[in-house]
Amino acid sequence: MTWPQVSVSIVLVATSVLLALSVLLHKGRGGGMSDLFGGGMSTSMGGTSVAERNLDRITIVLGLVWFLSILTLLVLYRWSI
Repeated sequence: MTWPQVSVSIVLVATSVLLALSVLLHKGRGGGMSDLFGGGMSTSMGGTSVAERNLDRITIVLGLVWFLSILTLLVLYRWSI
C-alpha cells in the first residue's frame, strides 16, 4: 500500500467510528428501535434545539467525508495497478 492509500484508509476508519457515534447520539423520533431502549419519551416541545441542529450538521459533514474517502480509495486502488 502506498502512503495516500494508508492516509485515506485512516481517515475512513476514523470517520466510520465518528459517524456511528454521531448517529447514536441523535434523539429518537418515536417508534422503532429507539422505543425499545427507552428513547420513546417525547417532550411537548415542537422545535429542535441548537445542539440537535449542530449534531445534524456534524453528521452530514461526517457522512460526506466518509463517502468521499471511499470514492478516493476506489480511485487510488484503481490507478495503483
